[in-house]
Amino acid sequence: MGHLLVSDNDAIRVITLQRPEKKNAITRDMYRAMSGAIDSAQNDPVIRCIVITGNSGVFTAGNDLDDFLKDGTSGGDERASDAVKFLYSLVQNTKPLIAAVEGIAVGIGTTMLFHCDYVLAGSSATFSTPFIHLGLVPEGASSLLAPQSIGYQRAFAMLVMGRTLNANEAREAGFVNTVVAPGEAAAEAEKIAREICALPAEAVALSRKLLKPQPEELTRRIDLESRLFGERLRSEEAIAAFQAFFARKKR
Repeated sequence: MGHLLVSDNDAIRVITLQRPEKKNAITRDMYRAMSGAIDSAQNDPVIRCIVITGNSGVFTAGNDLDDFLKDGTSGGDERASDAVKFLYSLVQNTKPLIAAVEGIAVGIGTTMLFHCDYVLAGSSATFSTPFIHLGLVPEGASSLLAPQSIGYQRAFAMLVMGRTLNANEAREAGFVNTVVAPGEAAAEAEKIAREICALPAEAVALSRKLLKPQPEELTRRIDLESRLFGERLRSEEAIAAFQAFFARKKR
C-alpha cells in the first residue's frame, strides 16, 4: 500500500505509517488506505484489536502541507473529504484502538489519539496541534474530545495557543496511558493489544461503547470543524500563514 503497511498478527491489525522521507506526513492515498484498513476490520471477527503506529521513530508530521496550500489556493475539497472519511472511520470503529507514538505527533497525529482507547508513547515523543499558527481551527472532533479528556484549560493551551506537550506532560494530562523507553512503543502496544484480545469480546465492545460519546455527536462536530476548517483554509489569513511557513522552510 505504498506509504502504509497493514499487517495482521493473529487477532491484531497493525497499521504502520511509512513515509520516512516526509516524517510520515499523511497524503490523500494514506487517508484512504487507513480508512480501508479500519473499515475492513469491522466485520472481521478474527480482528479483535487495531494498533496504529509510525516507522523510523516518528508517528506523523500530520497533513502534507503542500496539499494544504494547494487546496487553499485552488478551492479543492479532495484532501478534506479523504481526511473526513478517515475521521468517520475512527468514530464508527467498534474495535479497541491502540496508538504507539514515537517522535513527533503533529496536527491530526495528535487529534486522532483522542479517538484511541489506549495510547503509548516513547519518552521522546511530542504532541502538537499548531492549527492556530496556520490560521486554522482544530479538527478531528478534538474541539469536543480534548476538553473532555484533558480539561478545558489544557485543551485551550494545546488547540488554541498551539502549545506542545512532551510525553510525560501528555501522560499527566491524561491522554497518554503509558510512557516507555524510546523505540519500545510499538512492541508495548502489541502487549496491550494481546491483553485486550484475551478479554471477553462482546463485553469489551459494549463497555467501550458506553464510555464513548455517541457517534452522531462526534460526526456532527467533525462536520462543523471541517466546514470551518475549509473556510479558514481559503482565508487570506491562512494563505499568508502558509506562504510564510514555506518561505521559512526554504531559507
